[in-house]
Amino acid sequence: MKLNINNLNNIDFWENAGIQIPKYDINKIRENTNKNPSWIHFGAGNIFRCFIARIADSLLNDNIIDTGIIAVDTHAAGMDNDYEMIDKVYKPFDNLTLSAFITSSGDIDKKVIGSITDILHADFINYYDELKKIFISSSLKIVSFTITEKGYSIKDLNGNYNSTVKEDVNNEPKKAKNIMSIATAMLLERYKNGAYPIAMLSIDNCSNNGDKLKSSITDIAKEWIKKGFADDGFIKYLEDNKKVGFPLSMVDKITPRPSEIIYKKLQEIGLDDMAVFKIGHNDMAAFVNAEVSEYLIIEDLFPNGRVALERAGVYLTDRITVQTSEKMKVTTCLNPLHTALAVFGCLLNYDFIYEEMKNPMLKKLVEKIGYDEGMKVVDDPKILNPRAFINEVIEERLVNPYIPDSPQRIAADTSQKIPIRYGETLKSYIKNGLDTSSLIGIPLTIAAWLRYLMGIDDNGKKMNISPDPMLEELQTYIKNIKFKDTKSIGNNLKPILSNKIIFAVDLYDEKINLGNKIEGYFAEMICSENAVRECLKKYIN
Repeated sequence: MKLNINNLNNIDFWENAGIQIPKYDINKIRENTNKNPSWIHFGAGNIFRCFIARIADSLLNDNIIDTGIIAVDTHAAGMDNDYEMIDKVYKPFDNLTLSAFITSSGDIDKKVIGSITDILHADFINYYDELKKIFISSSLKIVSFTITEKGYSIKDLNGNYNSTVKEDVNNEPKKAKNIMSIATAMLLERYKNGAYPIAMLSIDNCSNNGDKLKSSITDIAKEWIKKGFADDGFIKYLEDNKKVGFPLSMVDKITPRPSEIIYKKLQEIGLDDMAVFKIGHNDMAAFVNAEVSEYLIIEDLFPNGRVALERAGVYLTDRITVQTSEKMKVTTCLNPLHTALAVFGCLLNYDFIYEEMKNPMLKKLVEKIGYDEGMKVVDDPKILNPRAFINEVIEERLVNPYIPDSPQRIAADTSQKIPIRYGETLKSYIKNGLDTSSLIGIPLTIAAWLRYLMGIDDNGKKMNISPDPMLEELQTYIKNIKFKDTKSIGNNLKPILSNKIIFAVDLYDEKINLGNKIEGYFAEMICSENAVRECLKKYIN
């Protein structure tokens, strides 16, 4: 049985397979959405398909809303020669997704998500008019994003616009190619065609995500105003939160690459075309497997009204509570542990996170980073309990063998994650008058990340490095360092460890005073084969 709208009529099959299907009329919802779009989402990947789209699906099933979500694929944004996501993940399955939530006991909660009404692509070559039609609709309430942290980055380390954005700000908005430029151009159309209110909602896993989104959009808007492509009223529109809201959010849902194990289970119950395939560097499938645990906390800032998201388990609260919840997770209770397991897991040749958690040294490492180092400066958001949260992460989530998340996936874009996951903790230590010299887990992980950037595993063999927007720049320094030659380190780490964009602080600053300590750990890690393991034993075990 193939996953498509027509086959959903075979009720007996889905019931016998234990798969929930939509209770609503999908075609009617698509008709409603086409007439009165209320929600469009940029970033059509797995976290969107199994979490954000499922929130809308739940509200549709309960008759709380009568329109769905329009998805915008940002894979190869600005280009018209790569529609693989649309052609392979969405169109063959009528925009349906099968979500598979896996408990630690191995039970699978299977559900067909039908809330994605259409799929467009983030390019103005073929989709400008369709995107404009949606953006100028007075009914549109939410523009949301899951484009990863790097999607909001429009400048390089020196504060200059990257090449694509530089081209965008010098061209008319209709020629925009960067995701942030495309979003800004569409807001310009909304401004010129009624200036209706809108919420621009980042649901990405980064600190102050709404502020990052606003900063990038307003920077581009100001450049267009200078060039005469927009009037001064546009920036006033963007900066008036009664017109354009940029709510903060905290999101937490581990969504690993689709698993071959899940594919085989789905195949066994009679589902066709569930095989895993590649879209660029990413593994994709008609299904998305994810853990059961999930959290979404959003600042209640929706100028054009909002759907009843709280009816689908979303926390709606004030800005301070979102910031505190996000900081708790991103700087203490989950993300720093994930990054530590990612870089050490790659160096030690682990395939899965749950396998790493069986290694007593690695488990002690994340416990040290979380319980010993992070909890000293964690802020309690009240809406969630920090200790209960981290307990769930370490004892239930990271050890779940049915969530086959890989260190290689998590290691992607580490340069974009480190300033928040570790830099904010270091700043909190200084703010609270704590001694950073007591830290071991955090500087050890930073040293391991630098060691990872050499592209040589702990056995001394070449290994692949996950994509990172700063990789080429970082390796201009790392390439000068030779394995087993500690003298070659020289001053090559100093430009990295002193860079405030990467770490949010200068690690050599006398208040932080970790730069030399990290260099020492790094030197120990490159001196021989198995040196990373020995370093862990020496400082953690």
